[in-house]
Amino acid sequence: MISLSHLTMRLAGGGHQVTILDDVTLEIPDKQRVAIVGPSGSGKSTLLGLIAGLDRPTSGSITLNGVEISAMRESALARFRRDHIGYIFQSFHLIPTLTALENVLVPLELAGMSTAQARATELLQTVGLGDRLHHYPVQLSGGEQQRVAVARAFSCHPPILLADEPTGNLDSTTGQQVMLLLHSLHRDFGATLVLVTHDRSMASSMERVIALRDGRIESDTLTNSAHRVTESSQ
Repeated sequence: MISLSHLTMRLAGGGHQVTILDDVTLEIPDKQRVAIVGPSGSGKSTLLGLIAGLDRPTSGSITLNGVEISAMRESALARFRRDHIGYIFQSFHLIPTLTALENVLVPLELAGMSTAQARATELLQTVGLGDRLHHYPVQLSGGEQQRVAVARAFSCHPPILLADEPTGNLDSTTGQQVMLLLHSLHRDFGATLVLVTHDRSMASSMERVIALRDGRIESDTLTNSAHRVTESSQ
């Protein structure tokens, strides 16, 4: 479970404090699919980065699967992220000097997985890139690069998957394919999926939509997708 309690984020700007997030409290149960939406500047990406432990809040607490990460030392936090969190960036963040296979291998080798090569190959085959293992990012399309990023994020079986505008740099058709891939992997691996998006149709495919405005939660609703999931499980 993801649990945020009275989370506040302020940054210095123009000689005064700018409030990015203001007293945000929410819980996200295990395996739920959640979209975070809102206008630019509402605090969406900041909230996702805090959940991932990429930034530290000004105040409040962040607890992931029973572990409070907001007070962790950086070395312990890095290990926790490696084992518990997969993160997909809008701009892919692949290492340009490594092939698709090598990019997916990085977290597996850091985790000391003995079957890293086989695992990375299997994941790239799962995302439809079995014939692109040895291509470098510059040789891949935007959609293919994002598929590599998705495979890398899922590589260590993280219980929490976070995605910041995962289709923001893709055309609508390729973006839809990436979203279908995320839903498929979520179903197969059972991770909690939280994504930031400007796309309302993408958000409606999730179980829950949390809307931010001016750093606060404006609304928090279940979607028809959530009702369908509930009905199908009965």
